[in-house]
This record gives sequence, C-alpha cells and structure tokens, in this order.
Amino acid sequence: MPKNAVVLLSGGLDSATCMAIAKSEGLEIYALSFDYGQRHRVELRAARRVARAFGAREHRVVRIDKAALAGSSLTSRKAVPKNRSPSRMISRIPSTYVPARNTIFLAYALAYAEQIRSADVFIGVNALDYSGYPDCRPEFIAAFERMANLATKAGVAGRRISIHAPLVKLTKAQIIRKGIALGVDYSLTHSCYDPLPSGAACGACDSCLLRKKGFREAGVEDPTKYRPTNKR
Repeated sequence: MPKNAVVLLSGGLDSATCMAIAKSEGLEIYALSFDYGQRHRVELRAARRVARAFGAREHRVVRIDKAALAGSSLTSRKAVPKNRSPSRMISRIPSTYVPARNTIFLAYALAYAEQIRSADVFIGVNALDYSGYPDCRPEFIAAFERMANLATKAGVAGRRISIHAPLVKLTKAQIIRKGIALGVDYSLTHSCYDPLPSGAACGACDSCLLRKKGFREAGVEDPTKYRPTNKR
C-alpha cells in the first residue's frame, strides 16, 4: 500500500512540478489548496485541473478569511508590481508578499498530515528564481520541520514528519525541465498575480516574468495564454 503525502497545491508551475515529484516517488497524493480572497483566485481552477491530472486521492480547498492575510497587493486593491528586473525583484520584499502565508499553509498541511497518518508534506517553494519572499528559503523549511516534530502527537510518538521542498535550490528552467520529464502539462497551470477577467495572464507581474524566463531558458514552448498586447 503506498504511503500518503500532503502536497500544497496552488495551481502554479512550481506546485504542479512538486506534485509530479511526489507522485513519481509512489506516494498517494492528498492535495491541499487555499481560497484566501486572493485576486488570482483563478489559480484554484488550475489546482483542480492539476489534482485531477495526477489522480489525487483527495483535494481539499480550505477557505481562510481574507482579513487574516491582509496587507498584500494580492489580497487588496494595491497595485501589483509590473515589469521589474530580476535585480529589483530581490532587492526588497515586494508588496505581493502575503504575511506569514507559507507558515499558515504549512500549519494546515501539518494538521492534514496527522489526520491521514502521513509522514510527508511537500511544498513547491523556490529560493533561486523567486520574488524575495522570506518564507521560500531553505532556512524556513528546516525550522518549520523542527517545529512540526516538536508540536505534533506524531512527532512526540516518534513518527517523524518530513517537510519536502524538492525545488528549493532549482532555477525555474530546471524546474520546468524536471516537470516535463515527469509528464507535467503546464497548460493546466496558472502563475499570474494579476490576471484578466478572462483568466489570461498579465505577462508583466513578477510571477509572469519569471515563468517566461524559465520557459525561455529551458528551451520549452510556453503554453501560457498572456494578455494579447504582451509579447512572450
């Protein structure tokens, strides 16, 4: 009988690749997504598509009051930064940072893992091609894993819980190549922070620019539907 694994699934490129990695290791997938009032809620439709594609045993979507994750341009009317250079992306924490988001998401994943007696939680954070978020660093993942094994019944009982971040030291191009090798259909995914009402990607936010850069450097055609006036 395969072991269970909780996979945090936003519906984006990284989380889809992370799910493919967990699946390739023979794990039974329990996907976990969040509706927190994000302006790019279209990503939840992408998450459902990805979960189905990888045959997730279960896909939970947890609703969190937007007020609990306020203060970000992803959860307010603040403008999303556009057309920034890579150096500007990492020069300071951007307005798209959602306060303590990955800490909160991992806490839910930890509770889910205990419920299904899983020792494995996967998260698709990345510390190379990213937008300067402090909760995407390996130090954070290591610290959360230590806490998880101190704060849970499973941990106290000696059933160690591992927080897997298999993409954390990969470039976006390396992630895409790995996903392609594992059969990820990136046309199912969504990365844009500020999509059009149609769901098309804006093509200019940090996430879109990093996605374009990744496909370009990987030498793989980008299947994303961008705003018509934007060039890939």
